[in-house]
Amino acid sequence: MLQPTVRRSWAPSGQTPTHYSWDRRDRLSAISAITVSPTRRRLGLYFDILDHNVITDDFEQFIAHVLRRLGRPITAVMDRYQVHRSAAKRLQARFGHRVRIEWLPAYAPDLNPDEQVWNRAKYTDLVNFIPDDIHALGRAMAASFRRTRSQPSLLRSFFKHAKLPL
Repeated sequence: MLQPTVRRSWAPSGQTPTHYSWDRRDRLSAISAITVSPTRRRLGLYFDILDHNVITDDFEQFIAHVLRRLGRPITAVMDRYQVHRSAAKRLQARFGHRVRIEWLPAYAPDLNPDEQVWNRAKYTDLVNFIPDDIHALGRAMAASFRRTRSQPSLLRSFFKHAKLPL
């Protein structure tokens, strides 16, 4: 959203930092996936930023894009978000054995390494960020995701946080 995620910040003693924003409800949605190479255990991060709420078609196209980029069958491990559940049926029908679906337990975001991508973007990279408009927010989100993608050790820490072996 265009509203900043406000957190504590540092400032010289006696100089309280002030951020000015106004009540804006514009928002962007994003999809992301962490990929793990089955043999070399290399990590990757794919993402897409949308100007509307994510719907089943968007998610299906995103997974199709990841599948094309990787060029081999994938196992998608997903939470039980309604869009994921409806897209799973379509993906199985469209790609058959090239997409295998595994489900995380219900209400278990702590088991999903991809949740840490979002936590990092919201509470580290974009904390106290007040964009001028929706385009500035999109650029900042994309930059955050690219920085995260460029740090394999950071992506590994997301799996460690979820207590999942690589």
